Amino acid sequence: MISFRALRRALISTVSGVLLAASLISCSAGTQAGAPRAAASADPAFPVTIDHKFGSTTIEARPSRVVTVGWNDQDFALALGVVPVSTRAWFDEYTSFPWVKAALGGRQLSTFSAELNFEAIIKQRPDLIIAIYETVNKETYDKLSQIAPTVIQSGDHADEQTPWDVQTLTTGKALGRSAEAQALVDKVNAKIAEAKKAHPEFAGKVLVVDFGPENGQHWLIPARDPRRALFDALGFAAQSESEEISEERLDLLDRDVLFVNGATKATMLESPVFSRLKVVKTDRTIYTDFSTPLGGALSYSGPDALLYALDVLVPQLANAVDMDPSTPVKDLSAVT
Repeated sequence: MISFRALRRALISTVSGVLLAASLISCSAGTQAGAPRAAASADPAFPVTIDHKFGSTTIEARPSRVVTVGWNDQDFALALGVVPVSTRAWFDEYTSFPWVKAALGGRQLSTFSAELNFEAIIKQRPDLIIAIYETVNKETYDKLSQIAPTVIQSGDHADEQTPWDVQTLTTGKALGRSAEAQALVDKVNAKIAEAKKAHPEFAGKVLVVDFGPENGQHWLIPARDPRRALFDALGFAAQSESEEISEERLDLLDRDVLFVNGATKATMLESPVFSRLKVVKTDRTIYTDFSTPLGGALSYSGPDALLYALDVLVPQLANAVDMDPSTPVKDLSAVT
């Protein structure tokens, strides 16, 4: 699997001829614009304008060739019934995840690269680019928007921290599927509310997310980060630290519940320091590997992914919190 931290910051410089090629595409599309625009005039969802941190983007007609540039944007498009013509490469296992297979229904999902490859995007002749879950600067936005109308995150949230529900609704608006997007948000929220009602013991318990520790790097994910949004929604509190820590500071993991995202249980228990933590010895630790569907679900965090994660996680969170040895926590890093 591709390294998460390495890829999140990966942007390449524009390729030679990008702006010229984008201009040619725009001209070519313009020569055929009459009939599609006439047909689109009857579509009540368009034109639509979406505000974002650099201004606004207007989408004149319902898009038919969507390219997703953000790391997880494809997950939101698929949940809304739209298969992008190309997506940003991230998890190699993505198309094997259960909710993705169901959404694709046997169709293929093309990827262009892990890097932001302008030339590859141009070749897809998109009529919409979605780049919400990506750190997009003004220069990159300008280049993308010369290829096609480009939707990025609003100025209300820090880069790559748009909440899943906001991302769902924004994507739905761009695709002309606002009603479907709202229905998905309502469905996930209803399932979260059901879990909270069934497990009031979750409220206020400090759950630490140790992200990507397989190679000895321990990143503590803070509250309101999309990668722990589900735990926050279920009522768990987060640790105050939010940084990379060394083996010498693994005591910071020793709180009410520990969730290891990105390493198997067997790998983690090879560390004597980790194995001695009370949260580990008393079976209050849940493990998942990035290659598992659960690891992918928490990283992509689209509405269908969250529904899947709730089914898998909630029973094990209950087992971790109850402090009852007769309800052991299942090793989710072995669940494929």
